[in-house]
Formats: sequence, C-alpha cells, structure tokens
Amino acid sequence: MTHHPPVLLAGDIGGTKTALALYAVEHGPRQPLTQATFPSQNYASLESIVREFLADRAVRVTRASFGVAGPVDNGRAQVTNLPWIVEAQALSAVLEAPVVLLNDLAAIAHAIPYLKDADLETLNAGQVDPHGALAIVAPGTGLGEAFLVWDGQRYRPFPSEGGHADFSPTTPLQVELLIYLQARFDHVSYERVCSGKGLPNLYAFLKDTDRYSEPKWLHDDLARAADLTPVIVQAALDQRAEISVATMDLFVSILGSEAGNLALKVLATGGLYLGGGIPPRILSLLTPAAFLSAFTRKGRFADVLARVPIHVIRQPQVALFGAACHGLEAETQRD
Repeated sequence: MTHHPPVLLAGDIGGTKTALALYAVEHGPRQPLTQATFPSQNYASLESIVREFLADRAVRVTRASFGVAGPVDNGRAQVTNLPWIVEAQALSAVLEAPVVLLNDLAAIAHAIPYLKDADLETLNAGQVDPHGALAIVAPGTGLGEAFLVWDGQRYRPFPSEGGHADFSPTTPLQVELLIYLQARFDHVSYERVCSGKGLPNLYAFLKDTDRYSEPKWLHDDLARAADLTPVIVQAALDQRAEISVATMDLFVSILGSEAGNLALKVLATGGLYLGGGIPPRILSLLTPAAFLSAFTRKGRFADVLARVPIHVIRQPQVALFGAACHGLEAETQRD
C-alpha cells in the first residue's frame, strides 16, 4: 500500500478567482507543495474546484482551511459576488478531513504574525509594542477590518464589520461629501467612501459639485469600463487628470482617518496594517503628508497615534498565506 504523507489544503475563495495550494507541516506556509488558480465563475461550487485540483495529485489531505470573501456563520458562507454557498460540512465529506472556513479578513489576520519585512512597505516605523494589539484595514472591492490581541502566548485574530460603520467626516469637504451621499443612500458607511466600490462615489461627488471638470478622454474611458475604479486610479497615478488626483487625495484622507479610528479603538500599539488590493497599488499616493496627517489627527491622542507602526501588506497572496498559517497552526497543535 502506498503511503502518502499528510498535507494541508488551503484556499483563498473570491468572486473572481479561487486559489488553492497544498502544504506540508515541515515546509511551512511559504513553501507550498503545489498551487493553482481557477476562475471562480466557471464552476458551480467550490467542491467541483477542489475535486479538479486534487484529481491528479496523490496526496492525503488531513485538514483544510479556506479564506472566503464573504460572511462566515457556523461553518457556512455566502461568497460575495458569486452564487455559491460554501459549507464546511459538505467540503469535509469530499475531503474526508476537517474543514474550517474563515472570512477573508480573518485569514489575512492569521497571516500578520508571520509576515516578514520583505512582505511589507513601512509608512511609519513608530515605536513597536511587542505584545500590543494589531489592527488591519483592507480596502479592496469592499472595506474589511480586523484586529489581533496577544493572549499571553500568541496573537489571536478577531473579525470586524467596522467597514460598515457610519462614515464620519473630518473636514468641511468631507461634510459636503456626506450630505451629497445621504441623498443617494439610506446609509453612508465607510465602505461607501473607502473601497473599490466607493471610489466612484468620490469621483461623482467632485464632478457633480463642479469642483473639477472631466476630460473627454477620461469620460470616454469611464464610459467603456465595466469597473470605473481602475480607470480613476490609473489616471491619478499617471497624473493625467486633476479630478482623478483629487479623488485619490480624498480617498487617502478618508482611509487615514478611518485607520486612525480603528487604531484608537483597539489601541493598536503593535501596528496598523493596510491590506486589500488598493494600498499596494497606490503606494506613491500614500505620502506622510496625505495619510499620516489624517491618521494622527485625533486631538489629544495625536501623539499616541504618531507612535503606531504603519505597514502596507505587499504579499500578493496574503489571504491564501493566512489560510495556510491557520491550518498549519491547527495541524501542529494537534500533533
């Protein structure tokens, strides 16, 4: 009888793509045995992707850990932007092994203690409290937030839905933005103004209030685009359109303010981490004058926040990496 060593199956499950990888305990989360990416919308379920991924691989999966872009409740998740219901029990039956589902931000949170300097871009070195709380703000398609606290032996991640909390303006311009958006939405959350979905709202506000004109070439590019956000961001990075630059300046100011809010709420003296797809894309725009001034503008607690280390996560597969960290931790503890 052929003996196959036990391995962990980890995954990052999103509306656009699903990344799966196999890991051995002795190799750790940075050296997958094999991995592959699948277009999620081409499949009817995660189970079908898992079966295809494992079909030609002679392995014995002893545990699986999946980060899912969507809320997870009692081992069941609805993937955002995908008509899938992912259930740990159904996946466990396919794999004949225990399965854990994590929200994608919880997966990223599990990765934080394992990140190295090469995985990060530091915006503020600050003064690190070795066991201080850690906070994550992750603007991607939506706005994810999470935090970690030290329990005496290790960091424990906790999810949050802070991205759906009320947007609180901090400048006269942001006050006008809130009034503008309140006429369009029942509830104006931070996600409405600080995410890939929210960026077009900022652009529309600056355009509709006649603060900036829209160049014809940009109007045409936006009219052709299925997703307006990459067009707006690129025009700002290229310094081609004043309205796009102003949109990103407003975005960075709001991001800095909300990151400061979370850092205060959990007292993130261990560090604040910016995740999601947008921050590494706009590093040139995250200048101290733009981001840090908004982050530290908290009255009597400005000095406290000035000491908080701030990092941008540059690890491109951090959710997959975090799911692997979670699963390998569990496998090690079982041993």
